[in-house]
Amino acid sequence: QVQLVESGGGLVQAGGSLRLSCLASGRFFNRYHMGWFRQAPGKEREFVAAISWSTRNTNYADSVKGRFTISRDNAKNTVYLQMNSLKPEDTAVYYCAADSRAWTSTPDEYDYWGQGTQVTVSS
Repeated sequence: QVQLVESGGGLVQAGGSLRLSCLASGRFFNRYHMGWFRQAPGKEREFVAAISWSTRNTNYADSVKGRFTISRDNAKNTVYLQMNSLKPEDTAVYYCAADSRAWTSTPDEYDYWGQGTQVTVSS
C-alpha cells in the first residue's frame, strides 16, 4: 500500500514557476514508477510526465516538454515536478500516481493516486 500526498500548488502569473512535490508513505517506493497527471474543469485527466523507478527513463506530454521536469529522490520517498514558463492553460488540479508494473502514460495503469494540488496560472 502506498499513500501519496501532493504539495506545492498555488497561484502564479503566466511565465512563472512552481515546484510540486509528492511524498509517498509505505514500503518500497523505489520499486514504483511515478507519474504526474492533471485535470482541468470539464476535461479528462491527462498525462503530464512520468519517471521510472530507476530514474533512468522519463516521458513528457508534448504540451509540457521543455518546460516541465520530473525527478525523484528515492531516499526521501518523493517525486517532484518542476514547472517553468507556466501558461494559463496549465491551470488544473495536479495528481501524482504510482505504478508497480509499468512505466506508462496511461492513467488506468496506475495503482495509487494522491488527492491532488491546485495550480492556477493567471494571464
